[in-house]
Amino acid sequence: MATPSTKALDLEFVRSQFPGLDRSWTFFDNAGGSQILKGAVERINTFLYEKNVQIGGSYTVSQAAAEALYEARTAAMHLVNASRPEEIVFGNSTTALLQNLARAMHSQLLPGDEIVVTVSDHESNIGPWDRLQERGVILKIWPLNKQTLTLDLADLAPLMSERTKLVCVTHCSNLLGSINPIREIADFVHAQGARICVDAVAYAPHRAVDVQAFDVDYYVFSLYKTYGPHYALMYGKYDLLLELDPLYHYFYGRDKVPGKLEPGNPNYELAYSTCGIVDYLVALGERAGETGSIRQKIEAAYGAITAQEDALTERLLTYLRSRNDCMIVGQSLNRDSQRVPTIAFRFDGREAADLCKAMDVEKIAMRFGDFHSRRLAEYLGLTDHGGMLRVSMVHYNTIEEVDRFTTALDRILAGEAGLAKAS
Repeated sequence: MATPSTKALDLEFVRSQFPGLDRSWTFFDNAGGSQILKGAVERINTFLYEKNVQIGGSYTVSQAAAEALYEARTAAMHLVNASRPEEIVFGNSTTALLQNLARAMHSQLLPGDEIVVTVSDHESNIGPWDRLQERGVILKIWPLNKQTLTLDLADLAPLMSERTKLVCVTHCSNLLGSINPIREIADFVHAQGARICVDAVAYAPHRAVDVQAFDVDYYVFSLYKTYGPHYALMYGKYDLLLELDPLYHYFYGRDKVPGKLEPGNPNYELAYSTCGIVDYLVALGERAGETGSIRQKIEAAYGAITAQEDALTERLLTYLRSRNDCMIVGQSLNRDSQRVPTIAFRFDGREAADLCKAMDVEKIAMRFGDFHSRRLAEYLGLTDHGGMLRVSMVHYNTIEEVDRFTTALDRILAGEAGLAKAS
């Protein structure tokens, strides 16, 4: 994990790179989708205007298109610290990539084999594995400790057996906002002879990803929540990708990695936008004082991002802790940067939808419900009153925006209380 930087983030530069911020809205729904970088859009346009042909041809423009796709995989390699560009698989979304991964594992799974999922995951990393029960695969649920709201290896251990093939877990809950110790989990899973698949959608926008340090087998997240377009990528260890069933034409053999896992080919221009994301992070790293490699600059960028997001998180949590009518879902303190600025909460007896819609009038974009982590919401008994409110921030958000939100929330809650007394 990136160590918070001691050098303040240049917010003027940061916000200038996201044209969508210049619309008088405060965007606090970033876990649903962040604003897109200007540089990512420019890469998309460059591909469409200059390289918009099919790869595989002998002519110059086709070769340029192929080079652009390889450049995209190389950028993604740096972004996640993979060992080679061929370990990057592009796809429409995290949901689609995990469904494809489950399909590509069919020949590896026999009736009676076991897959473990957590109750705390987004449905994207539960549903595809759940459906494998139709093929005789046994699904086991790793429960969340309701007292600590953490995943304990002591609860995973009795679920593991010699038939356990895969453990699926989230790196960071999009409801609780807490970061799971993925390397510790991966070491335990590997010691039991199984593999690990990680949904990193709620983690990748906030912290540097290092798949080699995590020692994960499969790692998936969405670019549209990490400052890019509506697209996603999956990392897989190269030897494991070779083992997967081809999802493309019959003449795409097992050794055609990663193409065999990208049926119909990836969306070239959206994949190419990854270069714009990495360009931005490199620029942030340089502004933080890093002069080393691309990877070192990415890590420095996330150090600065972490420091800014820690400040945002503490500002909002301090306010929510001050209200005796508010329940914070998850940890109420951000200890050692172990909480990202994705914060769900409820107010006693208040309908989440009403409060959220009142914020619409204030031009503050947020969300209510279960955020596609329905099993977790049900497990914690948080589905009544429209579920939860959620403020999900990223590094381009500001302390002033948090203060505008809390001031508006005070006004809205006071107004509702006044109406209730009057009636």
